[in-house]
Amino acid sequence: MVRNRNTTLAFTVFVLFALSGPAGAFGFDDVTTKAKALAGEDYKAPEPVPDFLQNLGYEQYQSIRFRPEASLWRGGRSRFRVMMMPTGSFYRHPVALNVIDSEGVHPLGFDKTLFDYPSTELAKRVPADLGYAGFKLTYPLADPEVYNQFLVFGGASYFRGVGAGQRFGLSARGIAIDTGLASGEEFPVFREFWLERPKAGSDSMVVYGLLDGPSLTGAYRFEVQPGKVLKLDVSARLFFRAEVDQLGLAPLTSMFYYGENTLRPRGQWRPQVHDSDGLLIHDQESGEWLWRPLLNPAQLELAFHQVRTLGGFGLIQRDREFARFEDSEARYDLRPSAWIEPGEDWGNGEVVLVQIPTDSEVNDNIVAFWKPRQQVAAGDSRYLTYSLTFGPPDISGNPLGQAGRTFVGDGAQPGGGEVEGAYRFIVDFQGGAMDRLDRNAAVVSEVSVSGEGEIIEHFAEYIEARHGWRLSVLARPEDGKRLALRGSLSADGKPVSETWTYQLGPATGLRQQQQ
Repeated sequence: MVRNRNTTLAFTVFVLFALSGPAGAFGFDDVTTKAKALAGEDYKAPEPVPDFLQNLGYEQYQSIRFRPEASLWRGGRSRFRVMMMPTGSFYRHPVALNVIDSEGVHPLGFDKTLFDYPSTELAKRVPADLGYAGFKLTYPLADPEVYNQFLVFGGASYFRGVGAGQRFGLSARGIAIDTGLASGEEFPVFREFWLERPKAGSDSMVVYGLLDGPSLTGAYRFEVQPGKVLKLDVSARLFFRAEVDQLGLAPLTSMFYYGENTLRPRGQWRPQVHDSDGLLIHDQESGEWLWRPLLNPAQLELAFHQVRTLGGFGLIQRDREFARFEDSEARYDLRPSAWIEPGEDWGNGEVVLVQIPTDSEVNDNIVAFWKPRQQVAAGDSRYLTYSLTFGPPDISGNPLGQAGRTFVGDGAQPGGGEVEGAYRFIVDFQGGAMDRLDRNAAVVSEVSVSGEGEIIEHFAEYIEARHGWRLSVLARPEDGKRLALRGSLSADGKPVSETWTYQLGPATGLRQQQQ
C-alpha cells in the first residue's frame, strides 16, 4: 500500500495522540519543574485548619463521613474511584487536589456537602473553602459490585495500602528526615496531588505528588496496581534546600507493642499486639536474607544494617493466625506486609531500623528506611525509582526457611538452662528450602555473638508438632551490656534458612532478678 506524506504525517500524529492520552497534558516532568522551582524559595509551612477542627477528638473526627455516592468517577466506566478525606484532628493542613483527564488538568474544589457531619453546628462552622486532607482510592478487589478502599494518601507524606482481604496497618512515607536523631525529626508534606483518570477497564492508575519541607522538595510519580497484592512503582526526584544528617529513602512506619518474644504488659489479655513483627533485608550480592524480630525497647534504639547491594527490605507481619492475637476488632492477623525493591543500584548504604518505646498500640513506634552512605548538601538533587508492594508475608520471594516465631526467656530457670545471667532463645524455622528436607536430615546450627557476650550452647532439632526445625540458643551477655546474636541453619554445607539476628538490651524484665 502506498501512502502520501500528508497521510503518513496525519496517521503518525493520530497514533501519538492516542497513545499519550491524558499524560500528554501533564506528567512527571511538570511536577519536577514545580519541585525544582519551589526548592529555590524559602520554605513556608502550609496554612493550618481552624483550631476547632484541630481540637476534634478521634471519635469526633471519625464521625465525619464522606458520602460514597459522591465518589469521583463514580458515573464513568473506570474501575477506580476517589473518596476525599476531611481535615481535622491529626490532619491539620489541607492539600490541593487536581484531576488529569482528556481535557487537561482541573483543580478539585472543596465541597463540604460531600460529607455527613455529626452535628449541624459543626457543619456550619466548616469554611466553604477549607480544602481536603487527602484522598482514598477504591477498586473492586473481589466482588465487581463492591468498591474496596485499598490506598490512602493523608497526613504529611504518609500513605497506606492493602491487598485483597487485608486490613490497613503499616504506612509508607515519601521521605524520612533525621528520624531517630536527638536533633528532632522533620516531617515534609505532600502539598499537592494530581490524579490521572484511568482509561475504562484499566487495572492501574497514576498519581503525582509534590513534596515540600524545610530541607527539601520532591516530585513523585506513583503507578498504582491493586489486586491480591498492591504494587506501587515509584519515581522520585528530590531537591535539597539544606544539608540532611540522616536521609531516609523509601521509609516504612509500623507499630510493635508486644509479641511472643516480649513480656505481656500488665492487664493485657491479648497474646500479641503488633502491625509488623520483623524487618527482612535481602543483600543481593551476598545472597543473604536477614530477619530481625521487632522489639518495644526500654529506650530509643537505632540499628544500622550494612548491605553490599540492596535487593530489598521490608516490614513483615508473619503472624497470620487469629489465635496469635484474639482481637476480633483490630484483626492484626489481617495486617499487610510491605516490601521495597530498588529500581536501580542505590549504591552503598545501610538499612536503618528505629525502634521507639511505646506504652500503647495507638503509636507507630517502628521505622525502617534506606540510608545512602553519600551525604546530601544544599543544592544537591537525587533521582530514584523503586517498587513498593503491600500484601501477604511472602511478597519478598525469600526462598529460604523463615523464622516464624522467636521466644526469649530466663536462662537460669528450669527449662531455660539453669545458667545464672543467661537467656534462652528459641527460634522456629519452616517453609522455603526447609520444606524439602527429610525430618532426619543433618541440619546444623550456626550461631555467633557480636561484641561482648558468651554463647553457652546451641543446637537444631526437628519439631514434629511444628513440621519444622527449631534453633535453641543459650547465651549470656556481659553485665549491663547488650547481647547481639546471629543464627542460621544449614544442611550439606549450604544455608537452608535465612539469618536470624537479635539484639537484647540490658533492661528486658525477662530475668527473675530484674522483676
